[in-house]
Order: sequence, then C-alpha cells, then structure tokens
Amino acid sequence: MDQPPAEDPPPARTPRRRGIYLLPNLFTTAGLFAGFYAIVAAMSNRFEAAAVAIFIAMVMDGIDGRVARLTNTQSDFGVEYDSLSDMVCFGLAPSLVVFEWTLRGMIEQGWMWSKVGWLAAFVYTAGAALRLARFNTQTASADKRYFQGLPSPSAAAVLAGMVWFSVDHGLAGSDMWVVGSFLAAAMGALMVSNVRYYSFKEIDFRNRVPFVTVLLVVLIFVVVSTDPPSVLFFGFLVYVASGPVMTLYQIRRHRKSKRRAG
Repeated sequence: MDQPPAEDPPPARTPRRRGIYLLPNLFTTAGLFAGFYAIVAAMSNRFEAAAVAIFIAMVMDGIDGRVARLTNTQSDFGVEYDSLSDMVCFGLAPSLVVFEWTLRGMIEQGWMWSKVGWLAAFVYTAGAALRLARFNTQTASADKRYFQGLPSPSAAAVLAGMVWFSVDHGLAGSDMWVVGSFLAAAMGALMVSNVRYYSFKEIDFRNRVPFVTVLLVVLIFVVVSTDPPSVLFFGFLVYVASGPVMTLYQIRRHRKSKRRAG
C-alpha cells in the first residue's frame, strides 16, 4: 500500500521580542533623576535647587502618563516604574529636603524636639508610600474624577514650595522648624486620609477645546512666572485646603438629602 505523504511540520514560532516602550519611560527616568538630584542638592545645602528639582519631577510625572496614553504605549512595566519613581521623587526627596533644611535644626531645641523632627519626616515618607500602594490597588475601581487622599505630587509641592518660598524671602530654616514639622506631618496624614481631591483627569488633551481655554493656560503661565516660589507654594496650599472643604460640603449635602428623604 502506498503511504500517505508526510505532512510538513508546522512552522516554528518565532519568540516574541520583549522590551519596554522608550518614550514614556524616558520622561519617567528624567523625573527620577530630578528626585535624586533634589536629595543630593539638599545634602550640599543647595535647598533652592533641591526644591526646583522636585517641581521638575512633578512636570515629568505629569507628562509620562499622558504621553503613554496619547501614543498607546502603556505597559505594566511603565506603571510599576512610574510608581517606584514617584516614591523617590515625592516620598523620599521632599522629606529629606525638609529634614536637611529645617528639621535637623530641631536638635538645638532639645532631645525630645529632635525626635519630633525626624518623626515628622518619617510620617510624610510613610504616608507617601501608603498612598502610592493604595492608589495602585484601587485604579480599577476608583472614581477617575477624584483622588482618595492627597496626591503625593501635590504634597511634595507644598513642602518644596515652602522651602523655595522661604529661601527666596530670606527665611532661615532654623526659624521654620515649627511650620516644617507641622506641614510634613499634615501632608503625610492627608495622603492616607479619605479626603477627596479633584483629579483634573477629565481634561482631554486630544480633542478640540474652546479658545478661552488656551487663554486661561497662557494666563496661568503668566501668573506663575511673576513669582514662582510664592505662586506655587500658596497655589498648592489652596489645592490642599480644597479637599477638606469639598469633603465637608459633600457630607453636609448628603445629610440634608437624608433628612429630606426621612
């Protein structure tokens, strides 16, 4: 009997190339470098440069995610890398800058106050770590319009803005230890709180916007350029205060609606 012709073996599968998307991770790396530079600058007593570096890291953090979405280059690696970069830029760098600038000087106030100084810095660092961990576990179920807890970049902006504003106005770090320790501990507590903050994620950069929006963006740049240390510091303080105000307003409105329903 004739044997049936042997079938050709299936073509070997070429292994899938593994790699990472370069463009968004370049911005993440630039932000990570800025956070690292802020720590190094603070250790060299260059506190104004350290504060500016943290704001640069904020800009890079705001760009990398949007670039990934606009270019369709999101990846799990990018998410994890961005989270680790945020911990350095907005968790470790601000607390170390503030500690070197003012909280280290609390040693002169006595042994107990010196412990309060580094504890305030640690509360901020721990709050940032917990905030980032909670954010990573709630991305699928959280309301995109709001953040639960103060975002770590905004908390970092308050501490960096305080240092930049104080240096620019000739305020010595040794005289600002009360304000520094209070803000560090308060930002750490707000990051792990349930206070809601508007996320601004509803702004769509891909679609057309009214011409007035462009004028508003130009106006923001003009206002910031007039006095960056003051505008950024007090501007982010207003954002920090907006969370408790909005949360209290929503609680009152919810209670009124329950009374009417009852």
